[in-house]
Amino acid sequence: MYDVAIVGGGLAGVATAARLQARGLSTVVLEAHGQPGGCAGSFRRRGFAFDVGATTLVDFGPGGVGGELLREIGAAELEGEHLPGYRAWLPDRRVTLHRDPSAWAVERARAFGDTPAHRSFWGLLDRLASVFWRASRRGAALPLRSPADVVRAARSVGLRDLGLARHMGRTMADALKSARLTDDRPLCGLLAMLVEDTVHSTLADAPRINAALGITIRGAGLSRARGGMRGFWAGLVGRYRELGGELRVGRAVERVEGREGAFRVTTRRDRLEAARVVLAVPPALASAIGPPELAEALAPYIRRDASAMGGAIAVFLGVPEREVAGQDFTHHQLLQSYDRPLGNGNNMFVSVSAHVDTESAPAGHRAVMISTHCELAAWEGLSPEAYAGRRREAGENLVALARRVYPDLGREALVCEVATPRTYERFTRRPRGAVGGVRLSRANANQEAVPHDLGIPGLWLVGDGTWPGLGTVACCLGSRIVAEAILRRADWDPARRRRRPDRCRLAQAPETSDRRIPSSSAG
Repeated sequence: MYDVAIVGGGLAGVATAARLQARGLSTVVLEAHGQPGGCAGSFRRRGFAFDVGATTLVDFGPGGVGGELLREIGAAELEGEHLPGYRAWLPDRRVTLHRDPSAWAVERARAFGDTPAHRSFWGLLDRLASVFWRASRRGAALPLRSPADVVRAARSVGLRDLGLARHMGRTMADALKSARLTDDRPLCGLLAMLVEDTVHSTLADAPRINAALGITIRGAGLSRARGGMRGFWAGLVGRYRELGGELRVGRAVERVEGREGAFRVTTRRDRLEAARVVLAVPPALASAIGPPELAEALAPYIRRDASAMGGAIAVFLGVPEREVAGQDFTHHQLLQSYDRPLGNGNNMFVSVSAHVDTESAPAGHRAVMISTHCELAAWEGLSPEAYAGRRREAGENLVALARRVYPDLGREALVCEVATPRTYERFTRRPRGAVGGVRLSRANANQEAVPHDLGIPGLWLVGDGTWPGLGTVACCLGSRIVAEAILRRADWDPARRRRRPDRCRLAQAPETSDRRIPSSSAG
C-alpha cells in the first residue's frame, strides 16, 4: 500500500508527489498518457522538442514559488533561458514588456503616456502585484473555510495591506473606469491580451487582483528550461525517482473507491491501494472517476463553470535558424485588431527556442511554438473532412500572422504540426479539450474557487481546476498547499511519524547538492 496515490502526471500532480516523497511518504503517480507533463508537456519530432502548452516557467528563481519547490525536493536551480521580457505587437505600436520593474515603468510611460491618470492606475497595479505576489510566496490559500485559514491569509498579506483584499470584488475594467482610461485603446488592448493569456478572462470579468498578478507576471520571472518543457520534466521526474517515487505512465484511472486508509485505485492495467489520494485532474474528470460523494460535492461547481471553459490552437514549427533571425527577443505576443474579439489569432503568443539550446532543436535550427485561445464549440460536431479543413486553415492563419514578427517563418519548415481542442482531449484526457482552468471571474475565483479539500477524508484535488487557477506558478502553489495538508494529517498517524525521520534526512541535501537539472531526454 502507498501512503498517497496521485492521479494525473501534470505539474501539480508530480510536484505534490515529489514534495511528499521528499518528506518521507511513499507515493505513486498514475498518468494516462505515455509521458508526464499534461498541458505543460512536450513532444519530439525529427530532433525538435516542442512545448505543447506552457512554454515558460514562472517564479522559478531563488525565493520564488517554483524555486521553493526545487529547493524542497533537492533539485538545483533551473538551467536555461531567463527571459528579460518579451515584446508585445499592438496594431499601432510595439511595447517591450521588461522583467525589470524600473525599465517597465519607463517603457509604459513612453508607450501609453505619463499623465496623472496613468501614473495612478499603474501605481495601483504595482502595489497589488507586490503585496499579493508576496502573499503567494508566503503560502496564502483560498477559499477561506476555517478560522485557521483566515489567520494564515491575514499573516500572508500582512496587517498593513489587509485592506487591499477589497479589490477581489472588483475588476480591472472598474479600475480603468475609475482612472478614466477606458477610451485608451492601446492600453486596454495590451491589458486585455495579458489578462486573457494569464487568467483566461476579460477586463470586465477578471477579479482585479488576479488580473493584476497576470499583467505583472514578468516581474516574478519567466524562464524557459534548456530543452524546453522536455528538459524540465527530465529533471523533475529524475529527482522524484531518486527520492524513491514511482511514476506509472499509460495508466488511465477508471475508478477511485474506498475510504481514508483503504482507497482502491483501478486503472485499465492494474489496481493498487493507497491510504490517501490526490486527484490532479480537471474537476469534471475527478467527478467521473471519484467516489459518489465527490461527484455530489463537485456537481455545483461543474454546472457553474460549464460555460467558462476555453480551448487553444497551437502550431509547432521546426525551422532553419535564418527564419527567426533579426529579433532581440525570443518571445512575442501579438494583437491584430482592437476591434475584433480576442482569440483565433487575435492575441497569439510566439515562443522560439534559444540559439544555444540544442536540446530543443538541432544545430542551426529553432523550435517555434505559436498559440492562441479559441472557443470549444467551433471544433465540435465536425465531420472528418470539415475538421481537417478547419485545422489546416487555422494553422495557416497563425503562421501567416506570426510573419509580422518573422517574415520568412515556416517557408522551409522541417516540421509543421497543428494542435486543436481535439488534440488536447486525446492526449491529456481533458473534457472537450479544454485547457488551463476556467475563465476566472468573481463568480468562480478566490473565495468561490473549487477547494482542494471538499470534506472527503483522505481525498484532495489539485491543479488548474482549483485555486489559484492556471499556470505553472499556480500549480506549484497548489501542490504546496495540498502537500502540507496531507503531511499535517499524516502526522496524526504514529506509525507514519516513526517511519519519517530517515527519509527526511534524504531530502536535506538541496542547499549543498551540486546537481543540475538534466537537459537530456526524459526517462
